[in-house]
Amino acid sequence: MSTTAPATSYRGRLAPSPTGYLHLGHARTFAAAAQRARDALGTLLFRMEDLDPDRCRPVYASAALEDLRWLGLAWQEGPDIGGPCAPYTQSQRLSTYRAALRSLLAAGFLYPCRCSRKDLATALQAPHESTRGAGAVSTSAQSMDPSLQIDDEPLYPGTCRPASPFIATDAEDDLLLGRNWRFRVPDGEPIEFTDLNIGPQRFIAGRDFGDFVLWRRDGVPSYQLACVADDHAMRITEVVRGADLLKSTARQLLLARALGYTSPAWFHCALITDAAGTRLAKRHDALAIRTLRARGLTPAQVLSGEIPPES
Repeated sequence: MSTTAPATSYRGRLAPSPTGYLHLGHARTFAAAAQRARDALGTLLFRMEDLDPDRCRPVYASAALEDLRWLGLAWQEGPDIGGPCAPYTQSQRLSTYRAALRSLLAAGFLYPCRCSRKDLATALQAPHESTRGAGAVSTSAQSMDPSLQIDDEPLYPGTCRPASPFIATDAEDDLLLGRNWRFRVPDGEPIEFTDLNIGPQRFIAGRDFGDFVLWRRDGVPSYQLACVADDHAMRITEVVRGADLLKSTARQLLLARALGYTSPAWFHCALITDAAGTRLAKRHDALAIRTLRARGLTPAQVLSGEIPPES
């Protein structure tokens, strides 16, 4: 008689962006995602979030797959092995994002935006929150209190926002891919959710975050739109990611509601900071998984966060 437990409908994901080598913080978060999928007897997929044409590089995409495999993580669907939700590379999924954008436009949630290229460039990236105020720590890297985060995406001043909802016509829809589009948030509305790791969360639209870019005129969708569209299309039931993306969850809840999607559950991991109390970023080469591998550390050492000083 088999003692194998039945599979469940749980679907999680690893979703790195190949803009640099993955670091210690990524290792811890992605390991948590893999562990939660295993514990749920569910499916874990790998999605390459390579929408930023200026920063994404094939060498980083290849390294992400290799480094996470070295850590012992395994997934059942992804760009390297395929699966029922292929393609698993965002740059190959533009038709999915165009469909979502047209739905939002037809429903009056968007308006055209003429703001600067610099403003629009930030839409391609996850708006990670800084760790200003976190204070110094005694080790090279440790977890951070999520309550100390400050979102580094500036509050949009409403420069291009029309007085009433923008209603598109068929002719204007023909110009869809030649304009910048911004999502109009419901000012003053509380956005609430319960995070499975750090508990109840509450943000006020228009105060904690403003109208955000969904699409650039050069045909590149934003991080927010692509995540929501893909999590829906790939039937993701739980998103495990860093606590620097809590406000992104509030934005994505609004998008999912506007699109008529059911949102996944959320599990935000505590951040890892360097000795100065700054959130780890891909510029922290000394704590890149690739660098730690070259130093001879084991996967267990990397995942534990106990990194010995260089001799």
